[in-house]
Amino acid sequence: MKNSINKVVDRPWGNFRTIFISDNFTIKILKINPNSQISLQYHKNRSEHWIVTKGTANITKGDQTLILNENESIFIKKEEIHRIENKQQDDLIIVEVQTGDKISENDIVRLDDI
Repeated sequence: MKNSINKVVDRPWGNFRTIFISDNFTIKILKINPNSQISLQYHKNRSEHWIVTKGTANITKGDQTLILNENESIFIKKEEIHRIENKQQDDLIIVEVQTGDKISENDIVRLDDI
């Protein structure tokens, strides 16, 4: 898995780059394109911490809709439904810290996808 460090992985909504991997946490940089969103989803095995470093994020967290600006953060607990949306005209950049006993890209349950 070490060969995935710093590799940019393209997605329909933008891309992500994994910058650190350990046994119980992973750090990624997410770039959400303007007027794009990730799928509405949850994870069975991991929690996530998001820090907005550029732009404004519209966040779905459970039944709440929140707005996060630069230098604001949020915690998404394991099995909590969530989504990130960029309604702006510029890129949205988020530092994502995934924590848990099993961290894998396969741990995504998509409820609504583009």
